[in-house]
Amino acid sequence: MSYKHFSNTDCEYYPCHGIEDQNCLFCYCPLYLIKDCGGDANFIGSLKDCSKCEKNHNKKSYDFIQTRLKQIFSKLDKGLEMITLGE
Repeated sequence: MSYKHFSNTDCEYYPCHGIEDQNCLFCYCPLYLIKDCGGDANFIGSLKDCSKCEKNHNKKSYDFIQTRLKQIFSKLDKGLEMITLGE
């Protein structure tokens, strides 16, 4: 389905992960702030290095991201309030 895949071939960094027909829909991975994201991240101290992870750019990335987000959100308490980082 077209909403599951988008390749930004005009981007100056395309393909940033060297994948043929790379999916750019999740250019910035929504799972980055999750320690156990399910991807192939390495940690250098407390710094998360995702440079070798292709989970958010390959052909299965949409389904992978959606599944992980559902799993993560299902663990949140229903009484948890939204937080803001700005004013």
